[in-house]
Amino acid sequence: MDNYNLDNLNIVLEDETLRSESSRPATGKEQRTSTSSARIIYDVAGTKPKGRPAADASSVKREVRCCKKPHTIGTWNVRTMNQGKLDVVKGEMSRINIDILGISELKWTGMGHFISDDYHIFYCGQENHGRNGVAIIVNKRVANSVLGYNLKNDRIISIRLLGKPINVTVIQVYAPTVGADDEEIEDFYVSLQQLVDAIPKKDTIVTRGDWNAKVESKSVTGITGNFGLGDRNEAGDRLLGFCQNSSLFITNTCFQQSKRRLYK
Repeated sequence: MDNYNLDNLNIVLEDETLRSESSRPATGKEQRTSTSSARIIYDVAGTKPKGRPAADASSVKREVRCCKKPHTIGTWNVRTMNQGKLDVVKGEMSRINIDILGISELKWTGMGHFISDDYHIFYCGQENHGRNGVAIIVNKRVANSVLGYNLKNDRIISIRLLGKPINVTVIQVYAPTVGADDEEIEDFYVSLQQLVDAIPKKDTIVTRGDWNAKVESKSVTGITGNFGLGDRNEAGDRLLGFCQNSSLFITNTCFQQSKRRLYK
């Protein structure tokens, strides 16, 4: 599905210009220097938090402004959300006041949207196999701002939020691991670029998830800061290329992270 939908409602308005319809793409120099208009990409993975079963990544909170109130967002690689673990996730969202939570490695089959207590869950998995899978969960404070959602595939999902003066598109990803074949990695980035290109040009884009990539601590002007971890690998090169093409900045490289967390 390439179009946003909410009960079959198309929420890309007629007068909105998509990113792919701009007059010309920015040059590499323009993309590197135009930090004022750069979209934001969040990416955190970590060690298993104590007392949180089947969770591989600790969530990280950031604030974005939607309408007049700040909203806190996070991302979590849960490894699986079967066997009642949705209740664990909702409990953690409530405990640390997360309004929008992206989930990686969901391992649910099918795709859709449902409501559980005060939370709206948008999810996308494989049709017949409980592998991969992504989801975005929002609490009732945010639910009324959701304009629509895009169930791209079992590795990419997004929702669009009503904001003032501009709307916000939130993307959650679960990238292929380093051991994946080249075709799978290529398909992932092609699909992700297609989704980004189909987002209205004026939207603020916030992308989070498990990228399974290392971008090292060396700063790349307009794309990373000085606090990436590890030695840059081939997956890191691919991630940096995507960020440059899409005017995205990896914000988690701008500050020293806790020692118990691992940046991927």
